[in-house]
Amino acid sequence: MEDLPRDPFADDPDDPAEALGGLEDGEPLSPAERDEAITDLADVEVFRSLLEPQGVLGLVLDCPECGEQHYFDWELLRGNLRQMIDNGQPQVHEPAFRPDPTDYVSWEYARGYVDGVIDTEERR
Repeated sequence: MEDLPRDPFADDPDDPAEALGGLEDGEPLSPAERDEAITDLADVEVFRSLLEPQGVLGLVLDCPECGEQHYFDWELLRGNLRQMIDNGQPQVHEPAFRPDPTDYVSWEYARGYVDGVIDTEERR
């Protein structure tokens, strides 16, 4: 199974991104950055397994570059992290179209939810 969503302009001779030129891979991640990305990927898998059945579509992350919140579904998060691990930079993607903020949770909320589930299971 492919980790990355298919490019909607793949094989399109009129791809508007062609004007931007090709994107090159980023610098390789340092071993510490790579370990962190691998840990984040594992966290996303756990978050998804527990939160998706509750109706959560993904995570909302604060962007340090633009100061806005960005909404990522589970597959896009997974694909971005795989791309970071493999190529040193996240994939280019379309932003979510009119996301309903109630369908997404923050990383901190997801981490707290997982910790709560683990604590509950340990007490049983």
